Amino acid sequence: MLRPSALAVALLLGAPSTAWAAEPAKTTQSLAQSANDPGMQQGNAGILRAQILLDRARFGPGEIDGQSGSNLRRAVRGYRAAHGLTASGEMDAQTWAALNADDGPALISYTITAADLAGPYAKVPAGMEAQQKLESLGFESIHEALGERFHASPALLKKLNPQADFGKAGTVLQVPNVAGLPALPKAAKVVIDKSDSTLALLDAGGKILAQYPASSGSDRDPLPIGEWKIQSVATNPSFHYNPALFWDADPSHAKAKIAPGPNNPVGSAWIDLSKPHYGIHGTATPAAIGKTQSHGCVRLSNWDVLALASAVGASVPVVMQE
Repeated sequence: MLRPSALAVALLLGAPSTAWAAEPAKTTQSLAQSANDPGMQQGNAGILRAQILLDRARFGPGEIDGQSGSNLRRAVRGYRAAHGLTASGEMDAQTWAALNADDGPALISYTITAADLAGPYAKVPAGMEAQQKLESLGFESIHEALGERFHASPALLKKLNPQADFGKAGTVLQVPNVAGLPALPKAAKVVIDKSDSTLALLDAGGKILAQYPASSGSDRDPLPIGEWKIQSVATNPSFHYNPALFWDADPSHAKAKIAPGPNNPVGSAWIDLSKPHYGIHGTATPAAIGKTQSHGCVRLSNWDVLALASAVGASVPVVMQE
């Protein structure tokens, strides 16, 4: 039986990230190699492996970045609870054994294509007045586009591939093995937990199908506690900006329609709720999910909200709880 390393236990009980980073890979190439080793349970490679395996198991750790943090602990806690283990954030031997039952590689090779390079890529300006002039709010760089595809921070992709030419078709990269997973089963209920900053999908028997980190509400725009229903689901939506609905908006601004795109203010999907003006949506800043507040709506990463959108439909209940 695998024994939990003291470092792994310390991290997910809330110790500083340096606990996992105590034995970093000697080279960035060995980081990818080490993360593919089922026996790797510590250091940056251990964190990276845990994040990828949890993402593959549908217990999202947020943006995969090879760093410890609150979203990783939430994912471990949810995974353990769903698999009959003590509901804690402890990454112990039982958790590793369960995750390592997935024998797929944590990292795989991906070859940059001409289509990847074509983009188009352009800087997205700040402010609704400037954004409404754009025909699309697409990615700003190939690093951002590939980061979204593989649920990873652009910084991690660069760290995994320090010598790679991201501007050349045919360049082979090491990337998290999280794209192309089977679609989720249809969910019977969605539960948003304010205190835990998570969104969970449940089946008719109450089993958790998936859990994702979420940003939900703020002091000025609190999460509307109670039970609501999904009204409709839209992917690649436009955003209809109404400054009257935002306490921090400039009152001199006019209403605006912002074109679709992953860097649109509601990201890659909008799930409309029976509570007027509230929904579940994506974001242009996945690194902030679960760590910042929202204007009342529930924010997920674009990849998580698209997975959610494929598993729900009109009339599915959404429970928002403290």
